[in-house]
Amino acid sequence: MAAASYDVTGIGNAIVDVIAHADDAFLAANGIEKGAMTLIDAARAEELYGRMGPGIEVSGGSAGNTMAGFASLGGAGAYIGKVCNDQLGAVFRHDIRAAGVHFATDPLHGGAPTARCLILVTPDAQRSMNTYLGACVELGPEDIDEDLIAASRVTYMEGYLWDPPRAKEAFRKAAAIAHGAGRAVSLSLSDSFCVHRHHAEFRDLVENHVDVLFANEHEIGALYGTDRFEDSLEAVRRLGKVAALTRSEKGAVVVAGGTVVEVAAEPVERVVDTTGAGDLYAAGFLYGYTRGLAPAVCGRLGAVAAAEIIAHVGARPDVSLAELVRARGVL
Repeated sequence: MAAASYDVTGIGNAIVDVIAHADDAFLAANGIEKGAMTLIDAARAEELYGRMGPGIEVSGGSAGNTMAGFASLGGAGAYIGKVCNDQLGAVFRHDIRAAGVHFATDPLHGGAPTARCLILVTPDAQRSMNTYLGACVELGPEDIDEDLIAASRVTYMEGYLWDPPRAKEAFRKAAAIAHGAGRAVSLSLSDSFCVHRHHAEFRDLVENHVDVLFANEHEIGALYGTDRFEDSLEAVRRLGKVAALTRSEKGAVVVAGGTVVEVAAEPVERVVDTTGAGDLYAAGFLYGYTRGLAPAVCGRLGAVAAAEIIAHVGARPDVSLAELVRARGVL
């Protein structure tokens, strides 16, 4: 096998987040499902944007956030995602490249604008996401750089990719290239509502095409139709793969080759915004995984990265994660 040029290449929906604070009454009045990611059309995006309070705009997208976190840890990362050749597209391109991530996907010229996610953060730090996919739906197999995937130790993909039809084809192509080159494929289930939408296909992906799985306890429960975490854990353990199952303040459970390791949550003085917690957990875990570190250390790296992100608004690090994990004595 040739030497890898990149540790991880992430593939996902390239989205600019618009984040604002709101209360439960606002969610109810506007028919927003709390804690979920809801797909919306252009008209709904305009309507909701007009009703939101003051917000901040920052590049996001699940896999994009993971790759920004991965680069902050010192990893060599790349990203594949579709933006339009418009103002928000320029913002996304600038931000992910400035984070140290290689990004060369050709932008869409004309057609749908760059995707945006309208995120309402309630006082309990829960985020309710309303996503207009825009240009993301144009991501297709032709955007998959075969040389890049073959040269990456891990190809990491977000479950949200299963919503745009052509992105699903790109997903499958990338997985086949990675495995053909002897590389690993990683998947985040992304959202329990996403799992319900594509349940049978996700089961097939997890059991037959994925080497490293990320899910929270609700997502893995949705995948296996279980109410008890212990039952979901046993189903994952039987797969004999690597999996990181996060449980918020309860920490995480890491499964590796049938071995189960519990990793405590990293203490946080005050939870401000849970947006990106799972994304950054994956960043930390993959950093350890691509360096051959023990499962417990990979889990601790994920916990530290997730703790940093939930202590402030926004889903990308405010500080150097490499310096943070050194200060915490993880590495």
